[in-house]
Amino acid sequence: MEKLLHTPEGVRDIYNMECRKKLALEEQLHKILRLHGYHDIQTPTFEFFDVFRKEIGTIPSKELYKFFDKEGNTLVLRPDITPSIARAAATLFEGESLPIRLCYNGSTFINHSSYQGRMKESTQLGAELIGTNCVEADAEMLAMVVSCLTKAGLEDFQLNVGNVDFFQSLIEDAALDEDAEERVRELINNRNYFGVEEFLESIRVRQSAKEAFAALSELYGGVEILERAKAIAPNAKAAAAVCRLEAIYEVLKLYGVEKYINFDFSMSGIYGYYTGIIFRGYTFGTGDAVVKGGRYDHLLEKFGKHSPSIGFAIVVDELMNALTRQKIEIQCSGENTILLYDAAKQKDAIEKAGEFRSKDISTELVKRDPDRPLADYIEYGRKYYAETMLYLEEDGRLTVVDLLNNKQKIMNP
Repeated sequence: MEKLLHTPEGVRDIYNMECRKKLALEEQLHKILRLHGYHDIQTPTFEFFDVFRKEIGTIPSKELYKFFDKEGNTLVLRPDITPSIARAAATLFEGESLPIRLCYNGSTFINHSSYQGRMKESTQLGAELIGTNCVEADAEMLAMVVSCLTKAGLEDFQLNVGNVDFFQSLIEDAALDEDAEERVRELINNRNYFGVEEFLESIRVRQSAKEAFAALSELYGGVEILERAKAIAPNAKAAAAVCRLEAIYEVLKLYGVEKYINFDFSMSGIYGYYTGIIFRGYTFGTGDAVVKGGRYDHLLEKFGKHSPSIGFAIVVDELMNALTRQKIEIQCSGENTILLYDAAKQKDAIEKAGEFRSKDISTELVKRDPDRPLADYIEYGRKYYAETMLYLEEDGRLTVVDLLNNKQKIMNP
């Protein structure tokens, strides 16, 4: 049988310092969520197909990884963690009436078309606030995203915030059928406003509705655009959506994070289950959003519990790309110490390593091959990011090598 030396398309191995930095970043982000009172939850990597069926409003079925269990049930690798948490919360917290704060970290799997050049497995770390539809909950989510991104080291980033209700009001006002709505959403997601104008003209949408869609291209920016959005709001639902964003912004000012907020009324939501505010986080050095989130007040109803909710997911892999390209160092604590020893000093080496580890000093024990020069072990230590190497020699001498500064010190017995 031919050896499989490569991973399937869309996935890859992460190892050495990249893996170490990714885990360190996840730990930093997770700490922020815990500091805000969020509690950990783990859901299965695969679920029944119904958890992600079309009516739920997640990704298209053709992009799911599907397989079968022994009973013939259709199972899928999760493409999105929020529906899994909604399912779990509807069961585990069925009788809870107060807000529930949950956080998670795990892999998602989407079978993108190969020409898109995107990874098919990605790591998402996020939070869900379940059981409240208040403005303060929306603001808490956005402020927490800012805390996470600044903790990661980003300085230049922005959160684009919209409201599904505003966009949906324009759809309803134009009386678009399902196919026309899908086409308009696609064009606007691609920022093709000329295409929107031409399409609406071709299906003879009335002039006022066409003008409202045309105005979306200008409804992007700071808090000042909220008044302009009110001016084109076609009905009370759209006006209420703008007022909601105004109220959220006032709370964000209390958090001191308003400078990171931009409003974008062309946002229609990447998932069909979004119902209120939606947001995405962008920074330099990556072609996609590093954060995706929004309100989903009716998702838990699909699993039997009426519970308005909001959440977000940080796409850790995209954030790593951005940090790398912006030359922002991810801080990794606890660098290794290598304890090299001659065979005759094995007992002493094991005792010394135990002593170091009891003091939370990471220690790698390496038995020296007498035919291999010391320089090889020094190079090995540098390659695997050790700070110090201690060499216990057979005659009792201890050589201390500072791998960072290329210095050696020999201590006699």
